[in-house]
Amino acid sequence: DNILLTTKLISNSNIFYVFIHVFFVSQDWNRTWHTANPDLTQCFQNTVLVWLPCFYLWLCAPIYLLYLRRHDNGYICMSHLNKAKTAVGFLLWIICWADVFYSFWERSHDNVISAPVHLVSPTLLGLTMLLSTLLIQYERMKGVQSSGVMLIFWLLALLCATVTFRSKVLQALEQVSLQHNTLCVWRYTTFFIYYTLLLVAFFLSCLLDQPPLFSNSNPCPEPGASFLSRITFWWITRMMVTGYKRPLVENDLWSLNSEDRSHRVVPRLVNWWNKECQKVKRSVFCTAASKDGSNVEESEILIIKAPKKTKEPSLLWALCLTFGPYFLISCLYKIIQDILMFVGPEILRLLIHFVNNSNTPSWQGFFYTALLFICTCVQSLILQQYFHVCFVSGMRLRTAVIGAVYRKALVISNAARRTSTVGEIVNLMSVDAQRFMDLITYINMVWSAPLQVVLALYFLWQNLGPSVLAGVAVMILMVPVNAVIAMKTKTYQVAQMKSKDNRIKLMNEMLNGIKVLKLYAWELAFKDKVSEIREKELQVLKKAAYLGAISTFTWVCAPFLVALSTFSVYVMVDDRNVLDAQKAFVSLALFNILRFPLNMLPMVISSIVQASVSLKRLRVFLSHEELQEDSVERKGANWFHQVFVLFVLCRLNVLIPEGALVAVVGHVGSGKSSLLSALLGEMDKLEGSVAVKGSVAYVPQQAWIQNSTLKDNIVFGQERKEAWYQRVVEACALQPDLEILPAGDNTEIGEKGVNLSGGQKQRVSLARAVYCDRLVYLLDDPLSAVDAHVGKHIFDQVIGPQGLLKDKTRVLVTHGLSYLPQTDLILVMVEGEITEVGSYKQLLETEGAFAEFLRTYAAVEPTDNNGEESSLCTHVTSVSSYPKACTSFSCSSFQLTLKLSSFIRSSQSVSSASKPSQTTNKEEKLSKKTTNTEAGKLTEADKASTGRVKLSVFRAYLKAIGVPLSCISLLLFFTHHLLSLFSNYWLSLWTDDPVINGTQPNRRMRLGVYGALGLSQGVAVFGYSLAMSIGGILASRYLHQSMLYDVLRSPMSFFERTPSGNLVNRFGKEIDTIDSVIPSILKMFTGSLFNVLGACLVILIATPWVAIIIPFLGLLYFFVQRFYVASSRQLKRLESVSRSPIYTHFNETLLGASVIRAFGEQERFIHESDRRVDHNQKAYYPSIVANRWLAIRLEFVGNCIVSFAALFAVIARDSLSPGIMGLSISYALQLTASLTWLVRMSSDVETNIVAVERVKEYSDTEKEPSGLNTGWPTVGCIDIQDFGLRYRHDMDLAIHNITIHINGGEKVGIVGRTGAGKSSLTLGLFRIIEAAEGHIFIDGVDIAKMGLHELRSRITIIPQDPVLFSGSLRMNLDPFDSYSDDEVWTALEFSHLKDFVSGLPDKLNHECSEGGENLSVGQRQLLCLARALLRKSKVLVLDEATAAVDMETDNLIQSTIRSQFEDSTVLTIAHRLNTIMDYTRVLVLDKGEMAEFDSPSNLIAQRGAFYNMAKDSGLV
Repeated sequence: DNILLTTKLISNSNIFYVFIHVFFVSQDWNRTWHTANPDLTQCFQNTVLVWLPCFYLWLCAPIYLLYLRRHDNGYICMSHLNKAKTAVGFLLWIICWADVFYSFWERSHDNVISAPVHLVSPTLLGLTMLLSTLLIQYERMKGVQSSGVMLIFWLLALLCATVTFRSKVLQALEQVSLQHNTLCVWRYTTFFIYYTLLLVAFFLSCLLDQPPLFSNSNPCPEPGASFLSRITFWWITRMMVTGYKRPLVENDLWSLNSEDRSHRVVPRLVNWWNKECQKVKRSVFCTAASKDGSNVEESEILIIKAPKKTKEPSLLWALCLTFGPYFLISCLYKIIQDILMFVGPEILRLLIHFVNNSNTPSWQGFFYTALLFICTCVQSLILQQYFHVCFVSGMRLRTAVIGAVYRKALVISNAARRTSTVGEIVNLMSVDAQRFMDLITYINMVWSAPLQVVLALYFLWQNLGPSVLAGVAVMILMVPVNAVIAMKTKTYQVAQMKSKDNRIKLMNEMLNGIKVLKLYAWELAFKDKVSEIREKELQVLKKAAYLGAISTFTWVCAPFLVALSTFSVYVMVDDRNVLDAQKAFVSLALFNILRFPLNMLPMVISSIVQASVSLKRLRVFLSHEELQEDSVERKGANWFHQVFVLFVLCRLNVLIPEGALVAVVGHVGSGKSSLLSALLGEMDKLEGSVAVKGSVAYVPQQAWIQNSTLKDNIVFGQERKEAWYQRVVEACALQPDLEILPAGDNTEIGEKGVNLSGGQKQRVSLARAVYCDRLVYLLDDPLSAVDAHVGKHIFDQVIGPQGLLKDKTRVLVTHGLSYLPQTDLILVMVEGEITEVGSYKQLLETEGAFAEFLRTYAAVEPTDNNGEESSLCTHVTSVSSYPKACTSFSCSSFQLTLKLSSFIRSSQSVSSASKPSQTTNKEEKLSKKTTNTEAGKLTEADKASTGRVKLSVFRAYLKAIGVPLSCISLLLFFTHHLLSLFSNYWLSLWTDDPVINGTQPNRRMRLGVYGALGLSQGVAVFGYSLAMSIGGILASRYLHQSMLYDVLRSPMSFFERTPSGNLVNRFGKEIDTIDSVIPSILKMFTGSLFNVLGACLVILIATPWVAIIIPFLGLLYFFVQRFYVASSRQLKRLESVSRSPIYTHFNETLLGASVIRAFGEQERFIHESDRRVDHNQKAYYPSIVANRWLAIRLEFVGNCIVSFAALFAVIARDSLSPGIMGLSISYALQLTASLTWLVRMSSDVETNIVAVERVKEYSDTEKEPSGLNTGWPTVGCIDIQDFGLRYRHDMDLAIHNITIHINGGEKVGIVGRTGAGKSSLTLGLFRIIEAAEGHIFIDGVDIAKMGLHELRSRITIIPQDPVLFSGSLRMNLDPFDSYSDDEVWTALEFSHLKDFVSGLPDKLNHECSEGGENLSVGQRQLLCLARALLRKSKVLVLDEATAAVDMETDNLIQSTIRSQFEDSTVLTIAHRLNTIMDYTRVLVLDKGEMAEFDSPSNLIAQRGAFYNMAKDSGLV
């Protein structure tokens, strides 16, 4: 009988019965199940219920002990709690042993042979209690404050004992009523004591012990939270309450757990990656050389051809080894959760069976309901733990990727550095790292989805038999469709990333060279270039949107088609197959479960596709060639000797004695800077050796300034020595500047030194090197940007024989001929070779090229002033020691076709014309947020807005989509869900159809309508998916264009105040969110909203009693959601705000990498980058925990709704049809997931719509005015009346009371000490800064009334810092394509570049690299001259335009300007006075006022300020 019964039960597939039957013999069945008052057998209670907790603990103990051994958190002192736990454990052990002894005693005294179980069970239990007591002590020694393992053990023991407790109470009552007394008093007494102690033990295990000794005092409450608090995420409630009361601020955030911090995470990944690289070291050179997509030169091809393509190092494997072990925990959670998922439909089947069968005892219904509630709650807890592990892994992965990229960027070779633009590397950190984070959450679906599908199909087979194969066929057909879509998506993904990289790269360059764009009025041309790239990007997005719509259509239709085909086959195959409620709704619940993995798989596949693209980009970057560590030996010899064979430098043999001052001279592009780069190890050495004794300091040609205070820039992380600091500041002539700066040396310097003049930046750069006090100094033309007087001061006080550095070895690249007599050794360089070596005297005597150059220079100098002529001749012959203003150049690698070239100076040479020091602080005049911060602040950190996202933001987004499209989308959504509801309702009506002669007569009609409803749903889905995606693209196009327009029309002060990182973040991350995240989130939000409403509606119709509960639960839900969103939104904002500094710092590091390496400060910068990443993750971590906090509470609300729906269905089982009940509970089962998803989406909508808020932010800032005025100027007559301007409304005037009249065609020089206001005047002329008083008239027109674009495009400037953009040479000369090629060639001829450009393979189409790195500084300056020649405007301003070229080239430029701009008015700011001695008049400025204004000869005769300057320059 037993066998028959078991077989029958299995055939019914009632797993629950089978489970119970295993433990019962059939005669006990009536006692336990088919009864109104169930009870378990004595045998079962004494064995299974006692052994279950014991087995659990003995199984867990070995693994747990191993875990504790490895994770030591310190030592906890014996506390009262610990004593109590130990005492209770000990008492439990005594109780168990008492039972054992009693059994022995019973045998010996009563001669009753008691069952062996009375010995075995207490013995096992006693040993287990002893183990638990020992574990409690071991946990204390290992610093465990609250133990999950023990809590589950006590809970399990308590639950098992509770069943026995009830049974014993019932037995006792029964005995009392029957007046028997066969009870064993001893066992009863010990059991009740045991039960009481279990309760105490369970209660104690819920409490938290004191923190361990010597533990890190980490304010984050997580490590110290109890087990219950951790699984329910209760520990974050305190922060949530704070966030609800007031917006969270930075100080509310907790520090990160140590295992999540950069210093722990990054080295692990770097180590594994290095091991991977070591494995394939043979192929590293090949990998670095064959960069995908880069233009491979001939020289490279020869090198690459030889080795065969070897294996690439696997970044994926390195990531797996780093994060795999922790991530594996999530797989365990996922398996449990997947299995629990199928409990719901199984219980639903039992409930429908219960309703159909009126004879079953009613307690079974309540039992099923309770079981349903417990299972769903456990499922919720496990699911949230799973997500938590995934998100934490994702967070660590992002930290590791950013850290690895940053560390790599500091050691990457210059050739490799040029293949990746700044934009691309920043994208690796932002977008690609984010892709990994997104993927990790879902990666487990790769194995979990098939598992869920298999389980669902198994249960469906049990339910519907072979008909389910029809559904399987439909699913198999869907796979290739999704695969094709995924493959196409990948291609689009790659294309979109390429466009995005190009766009970010161009934006980066534009923001770095924004001043030049404004001075040339080129904003429109570049806006069009960005828009062109953006259009390509949007075209790709549009194609992806069409694909997405098809993909959504297949997802939504797949489960329905599976259901339809299965039901059709089931009812059509055999007339006897009746679709009753149990079959239909259990199948429907299973199809709903099936929907999730089927929907997720395509998403996961596309996510994997995106991540694989990112993985490849990352691997390529991390595999780049690094600088040769052995290119420079750090020896202890007194010399360095160097034999270099490079493509840029060759056959160099130099011996430099210790403590010598060596000058390096030569023409533009002769290899002087390359020589210094070689000494720093910044170039690839092919043969020979270089040895340097002692530490090195380096001053680059273009000063690299950090966005930090002036003091920090000079001290540069060294120990602060006040006396030495003061000496350095005075020697570098910075004292006067400190007096002008608003906060002295605590003044904040803007990004790339925007608020310092060129001279000030160079002096700060020099001061940094001097302060660091090294043995060897490499100075790359530090005197070029300062005027003659300051240059002489610095040479005397710092570099020269009497200066601060007199005992150091100094290698000085210079054009200042007057300094040469004081040097110990001169190296003359021509085309990468040293042609002459010797002291000044020796070189003059040898009559070589150097002596020739000195004479020529003196002879060709044209001048009106005889005194100056004779003075110059004297200067050359008598070798006077007057310092001449000198110029600078860079030879960085003008040989464009060669690979191994020197380091290129900072890529984005920001054009910051020498602005006087008062420019330090600028502030937005109209900004509402103006606050009086301390004087020295300049840049504004990204601010997080607070409070709810305003409705206007949503309105702005909907307006960007278009109202009609929004309405159509909503309508289609509504239609889809209505049809979905109706089709399920139709199914419930079908299942309630009466069965006549074993068949349902209307089944064909029912089937037809069901199918039609399903197909209509599909069409609606396709429609809304398409409408939403297209709407999203329209919105992102509009928002990007308006932001671009707003940013480019902002005044210069805006850019000086806003770090470029913030703007790049807006154009990168925020636009990416608007492009791809917001549309899909809105789609999912609307979908889940309708799902929830539909489910509530169905439950209410089926069981109206739920109406009592739903409003209460709805309120609870609403409160929890509002409570959560307040904190979540603010955390998202804080995270977003703290992201910008990571990129700003990274950008800064890339630009100053050679300086950082030269000073050996890599560790400090890495530490700073890590600190910023941790600061960012500090806001991200609470936001993911808050998400889990919310999900658990909401799922609890959902689980309550499910249980109440089941409970009321059980209560009202007599009046309920099985069809309606099935419909109600199958919807209720979906409700939990939909509710959680809804809140997640609603908060995601709020947190991501912040991107729109941040993009719109710049529309309210101050803008430059616009207007038109054509055909002007005709003469170039400039009239300045009482002119004055200030840099900020709360500062003094930078220049004032300037009244001068300049006739058309006059040539006027503007001179003055640093900070006199020379550049301020030009900034006023171009209205980069608006006038505070007075007017400037050009040809009688007040420039203040003109359109800025018009004004700037009609007058021309050659700026101090030559800025080029990546693109062709032609584009750099004429971005609007306004001139013919002939005109461009003529301009190049006059600017002495024709020979150089003709020699290039692509001529005018030659590609300039980012920032024009592949041209020397001198060549870039000549290109700026060519720009001016093309425009041929009536007013030309030269802002120290010849500072970067040698004397000879300077003379050529001056003669070109004289001949080509004969009829134009020319204003020249000059440090080299000899260039303006033949000008009509000279304007001398002093402290912002006009000191003198007359012809040079008259001014010299007056013996005033100009005379003194000329005297300093050795001209009189």
